[in-house]
Amino acid sequence: MTAVTDHDHTDHMERMDHTGEYAGAYTSGFGSGLTAADSAPDAVPEPVHAPVHAPAPGAAPDSAGDAAQGRDGTEGEPPADLAHPAHPAAETENVPHARVREQREPADGDPASAEDAWDDGLIARRVTETSKPAVPVLETRGPGAPAPVPLAYDGPLRSRLDALRELVGLSRTRLDSHTLAEAGRVLDEAAARRRLSGQHTVVAIAGATGSGKSQLFNALAGVAISETGVRRPTTAAPIACTWSDGGAALVDRLGIPGRLRRRPVHNPEADAQLRGLILIDLPDHDSAAVQHREHVDRILKLVDAVIWVVDPEKYADAVLHERYLRPMAGHAEVMFVILNQTDRLPGDAADLVLHDLRRLLDDDGVALGEFGEPGATVLALSALTGDGVGELREMLGQFVAERGAAARRIAADVDAAADRLRPVYATGRRAGLSEEARDEFAARLADAVGATAAGEAAERAWLRNANRACGTPWLRLWRWHQKRADAPTGRLQRPQPEEEATARQRVEQAVRTVSDRASAGLPAPWAQAVREAAVRGSQGLSEALDELAAQAGLPPGRPPRPGWWPVAVFAQAAMTLLQVAGGLWLVGQIAGFMAPNLGIPVLLMIAGIVGGPLVEWGCRMAARGPARRYGLEAERRLREAAAGCGRARVLDPVAAELLRYREVREQYGRVTRAGAGVG
Repeated sequence: MTAVTDHDHTDHMERMDHTGEYAGAYTSGFGSGLTAADSAPDAVPEPVHAPVHAPAPGAAPDSAGDAAQGRDGTEGEPPADLAHPAHPAAETENVPHARVREQREPADGDPASAEDAWDDGLIARRVTETSKPAVPVLETRGPGAPAPVPLAYDGPLRSRLDALRELVGLSRTRLDSHTLAEAGRVLDEAAARRRLSGQHTVVAIAGATGSGKSQLFNALAGVAISETGVRRPTTAAPIACTWSDGGAALVDRLGIPGRLRRRPVHNPEADAQLRGLILIDLPDHDSAAVQHREHVDRILKLVDAVIWVVDPEKYADAVLHERYLRPMAGHAEVMFVILNQTDRLPGDAADLVLHDLRRLLDDDGVALGEFGEPGATVLALSALTGDGVGELREMLGQFVAERGAAARRIAADVDAAADRLRPVYATGRRAGLSEEARDEFAARLADAVGATAAGEAAERAWLRNANRACGTPWLRLWRWHQKRADAPTGRLQRPQPEEEATARQRVEQAVRTVSDRASAGLPAPWAQAVREAAVRGSQGLSEALDELAAQAGLPPGRPPRPGWWPVAVFAQAAMTLLQVAGGLWLVGQIAGFMAPNLGIPVLLMIAGIVGGPLVEWGCRMAARGPARRYGLEAERRLREAAAGCGRARVLDPVAAELLRYREVREQYGRVTRAGAGVG
């Protein structure tokens, strides 16, 4: 028998993929039984079979024997998309149709061979009425078939998805698209999966090169569907096998073409046990071909559950644990970890390897489903001998019958997305702007605008007005002469340029301080948003404070007078009259107009001279309280004006950012809340 080289195999696979181009009348997979027209998604497959005839004596060995032996000259299963038991008498013989041209050359003197020789490419149409297909292509739903029931999420999971959608919407203007990409993908995939069948569970079989995953895939299907052998990598593209109708849309979502869709061997017991299962055989995740790894990474994000197949040699492979198992630790409830090829382990070695595998999974953070706890299922078996395959089939049957894998997968995806977003939403510190920080900001602005100095100036103005109203005429005249260059009463002096620069620096320092306090404890994006809001509000704040200070300053003119001021003015006038009367009396006595009597005029003059200052001192003491209140009122007005301006320009935008953060934090709390399933 002539050995088939890798080049021959590649050439053969290319012919196999384009066989439908020869006549357009038969399917690209011989075992499919579909024509090219039947491969449409809504087409109803019609099984067709090609009879297999023994080769004429002396003829070269046919391709069926080659397929049974393997393309690389070793014994193994025939190619997945080619193998098909074509006749009841030859169920164990699989004939790849792409090589029929080599096999069907008629032998001399063999009428049967001459009749069945490859002629017009229509051999795939020749069927026998009694033959039944063992591995038809994955069926598609016809026009008369009932529509599959879509998946339904229960209340908690719907609430979490709604919260995640709201969270993404609130964060788009604060976070970059790369940060929100995974959350957006989870929302899209959850919506897409919800529209598809809820009666089917998509399970992928993944593993490394040589782990025997395709062998396990064939064992579960009961027939050789996926190609096995020593050539690596063996599985070049994902292959789907379904146990019930209505799941074509789910396979379409995975991007698996019709020629790679299969049905298991007909077995009523197995069909009932695995009804609703869609099993996907993936390429090797450690394949040297980049396209194979891309297939694995893409489909692992779309399936409902995954079966990881490991072997005794590479079960501790760092690539498997660091790239897949550890990042998918949160998906333990939809994960099976199968230790295959236990037939190669002597004695109790399988138990030791299985124990070490459990330890590694625990180090990866993968919860193990033991003692009734939810988690990954860990099992040891041999796909070659069939030991343990029945137990796995039973577990898969129970897993599929629950109809909860899809929702658990979506819930785990939400958990993973929330965990990835944790650094941008959750911190260990309490965030916010305290009342103490607000009061300190207002005080800094009041100092910058000179509220304290303005209050003191108002108090001094009130006292000066009181002194002018209640002082002696002689003293008032002297003070007027000394202080006539003073600023008008009740008016604020315009600050000098040096003072303006100092005030501007105080305003900027106040803004920096309040922004730092408001952003303390916030995640980096939200802290940056708070600081930017404060900086935007500080633009033009100094000028606005100056305008408000002028508007809120003391009114022009004299300060208001209390009710006792007229009495004080009358008393001071009386003291002045006493002085004038006593003086005129003395002058009259000196001039001889009046009888000499020094006692009374002297007493009158002394009473006026002493009484005037006493009245002025009393008025000054009485004016301290009203003057102080007047100054405090002026300071309060200016402080309120400065605080209002700072609140409108800085604190309100900062508070808006903090409010937005609290909203997204609440939504993030809803996203991370446990509990989801299928309703």
